[in-house]
Amino acid sequence: MDDFLTVIALIISLNAVICLYRAVIGPTTQDRLLGVNIVGTKTLVVVILITFIQAESFFLDVAIVYALLLFVVTVAVSRYLEAEGWEEMK
Repeated sequence: MDDFLTVIALIISLNAVICLYRAVIGPTTQDRLLGVNIVGTKTLVVVILITFIQAESFFLDVAIVYALLLFVVTVAVSRYLEAEGWEEMK
């Protein structure tokens, strides 16, 4: 079972690299914000998979804190960009 979860974690990590490409190349600010949010979510899933692979419960605490920070940062950046009019930043 651990080998299966390790393979899934590697596949999700490779998928995060593809999403990171969208975050860097994205034509609009919304695409970049969404790409970064997806990469953060995939990182969260990989941390949770590592929790099950290593059978250590403290990784789950780290994942909960990371999820809260990811949510707060996404809302803060969205509010800031909404106030600025979502103009393309160069």
